[in-house]
Amino acid sequence: MRIGAVIIVIWLIIGLVAAGQRGYLGGSSSSCTEAGNIVVTVIAGPLNYVGVNPKITCTVPQPSQ
Repeated sequence: MRIGAVIIVIWLIIGLVAAGQRGYLGGSSSSCTEAGNIVVTVIAGPLNYVGVNPKITCTVPQPSQ
């Protein structure tokens, strides 16, 4: 159980480093797409370094008039 937890923590740290290198952590996430890209990049972790470039597209419904 401990080895699995250590692997997950290392995986997420590598994902944070990848997100930082892509410039995702430099500013405030002002949109759903930016926040989604950060989350997916962190979760993808080491896969980012073998060519995976996850992107999220989301649309937020506009209020009716």
